[in-house]
Amino acid sequence: MILRKKLGLIHTSATLVAPFQELCQELLPDVHVFNIADDSLIKEVIATGELAPNVSWRLANHVQSAEAAGADLIMVTCSSVGPAVEASQAFVDVPVVRVDQAMAEQAIQTGKRIGVVATLPTTLAPTVDLIERRAASAQHSISLASELCEGAFESLMNGDAATHDRLVRQKLEQLIESSDVIVLAQASMARVVDQIPEPLRQVPILSSPRLAVSSLVPLFGQME
Repeated sequence: MILRKKLGLIHTSATLVAPFQELCQELLPDVHVFNIADDSLIKEVIATGELAPNVSWRLANHVQSAEAAGADLIMVTCSSVGPAVEASQAFVDVPVVRVDQAMAEQAIQTGKRIGVVATLPTTLAPTVDLIERRAASAQHSISLASELCEGAFESLMNGDAATHDRLVRQKLEQLIESSDVIVLAQASMARVVDQIPEPLRQVPILSSPRLAVSSLVPLFGQME
């Protein structure tokens, strides 16, 4: 019997389990996927306005649990805890991947003027930092413009998806004129892209889920 490789996905919202499961079924059909979801992590980040050491340690524990469950590779699907994801690599012997890593790399390869949109300040800062570090590492000269969609996240959490989408769409349309590429800092924002009229989609708008899962394909290929 051939043992299937295992992917451990760690989420800070249970709502991300289904969309990532669908992407994995499409792009990684031969990989067994399991999920760990703990929304207390993102709730604490939002409440304190920062990625506290306590949250980082708890995330590291989840990463270790995923390895103990047999994961050959681990991906954390929340951008707000990105720095903790990188730090958690020191505690396990399998690769740990940030969900926004592939998106950041594609952004710096696409253009110099990069726009970043987020609905949480705790997500905006880590995403901007990652893009800047990736650009410096690749010796790419870039300019960054970031926009926070104030009130959008709260609207989504209160069940008002229409207001969330409207606020995100407004920021995207503002950035299109001055950007070569736009990055959506949160996976939950991806659906808004389809609501923008085709004539206004003058630049690529990148979201992390599909890019992240696609980036795992060659990594699992190297394990065969």
